[in-house]
Amino acid sequence: MIRTLIVDDDFRVAGVHAAFVTEVPGFAVAGIAHTAAEARARVRELSPDLVLLDVYLPDEPGLSVLPDLQTDTIVLSAATDTRSIGAAIRAGALNYLIKPFTTRQLSERLTSYARYRGLLDNDRPLTQDDVDRAYRALHDQDRTAAPKGQSSATSRLVSEQLRNSPVPLSAAEIAGELGMARATAQRYLTALAESGAVEMRLRYGATGRPEHEYLWAG
Repeated sequence: MIRTLIVDDDFRVAGVHAAFVTEVPGFAVAGIAHTAAEARARVRELSPDLVLLDVYLPDEPGLSVLPDLQTDTIVLSAATDTRSIGAAIRAGALNYLIKPFTTRQLSERLTSYARYRGLLDNDRPLTQDDVDRAYRALHDQDRTAAPKGQSSATSRLVSEQLRNSPVPLSAAEIAGELGMARATAQRYLTALAESGAVEMRLRYGATGRPEHEYLWAG
């Protein structure tokens, strides 16, 4: 089993990611940390095979922790700026998955990592072909950017609308702001809720049925 440490400041999101990991054959959750200090302590204590690391931590940026971990790491973060992504790669991150993502997207990255790890898990000298094969395996499935039938650009627009809103929004409100059909907004919001990037609540009005509203949680 590939023992995985999850590092995310949000308790609920960390739990969602843990559930994702346990669904992937060959992977197990070794532990969860919510701060940079906890991440360092858990790595020393648990010696995980893989760390899933967030960039935004309350005590210290995740990217400043990354070089200290000395453990295979995949960054899971809402940070999309080139400086953060470049810093993660330079510090040794094996992959970078932008929130919000789906169960399938994370599963594909983990499966690729397991294949990469298997190709390097022997004591014999490696040829250049072996090394090339391992690198290809690590990123072989990175092309998937959004759930089937969905646009990554539209998903990003919906995500940004929620992230920048100080209050929860309904599908109708998102649709009105972005100029799309309510059903389309609802489909993307449902996918974001399933990924753990947004929190779904019920909004109760004076009359009629309650309405779903969504709050950014990534």
